[in-house]
Amino acid sequence: MDLYEEIVRLQRQGRKAALATIVHTAGSIPSFQSSKMLVRDDGSIFGTVGGGCVEAEVWAAAREVMEEEKPRKLSFNLNADPRYDIGLTCGGTLEIYIEPVLARPTCYVFGAGHVGYFTARVAALAGFSLVVCDDRPQFANRERFPDAASLHADEWEKIFAQLEPNEFSYLVIATRGHKDDMRVLRWAVTTRARYIGLIGSQRKVLSIYKVLKEEGVPREKLERVHAPIGIEIGALTPEEIAVSIVAEMIAVRRHAPVPGPKSVGPAAAESSSVEVES
Repeated sequence: MDLYEEIVRLQRQGRKAALATIVHTAGSIPSFQSSKMLVRDDGSIFGTVGGGCVEAEVWAAAREVMEEEKPRKLSFNLNADPRYDIGLTCGGTLEIYIEPVLARPTCYVFGAGHVGYFTARVAALAGFSLVVCDDRPQFANRERFPDAASLHADEWEKIFAQLEPNEFSYLVIATRGHKDDMRVLRWAVTTRARYIGLIGSQRKVLSIYKVLKEEGVPREKLERVHAPIGIEIGALTPEEIAVSIVAEMIAVRRHAPVPGPKSVGPAAAESSSVEVES
């Protein structure tokens, strides 16, 4: 297996890595330009950029690049720094570019109605892979979602058993009703998904939080949820709501501040007097 095959394997598994490449050299160095080293999320490496102290520093920086999901460039002057005088080089300089290796983000759309339909379309344009789920085959089908990587039309609990969201997953909960939204959210907060968004009014969100809290769902799990879903842009139509949802997903994906704060949360539900909607 070569380095690029290993990158593809890691991406398919939903794992992180960082790729270090020597992009510039001058003088004598313990490797050659374009040498590459892949650092996996478990700390193991594939390839080399020369060994010694240089490689140790690159390994440490690669771990930070994985965490931050942002690239970085390192410069080494092997002539000037005695740390790199290990008897293997005649002296020189080199620059190493370290870039994150990430799986393609996946948007899981729960609810294939109007909002789900347009959310899937906008998310696909923004580079997300699509998984569409609904308990109605007439909605979750290939004709309506030709670009979906997978489609699931079944009872919700049976669908959940087939899904394995990871930290590159973005869950959009917009089913046809309050009870189904709560059913999906109950499962969603147990996953590793990076983003969980719940559609609905403030009253609906509060009532769902209240029920789940009474069931024993910890507050910290509910605090992960973006609800009401989407960035506040005054959206009214399904198309506009889809734009606001995907904009929020992109902000989370790029580690950008999410406009807010949300007007409701788990803490508010504890003191709320709203009843569960029928």
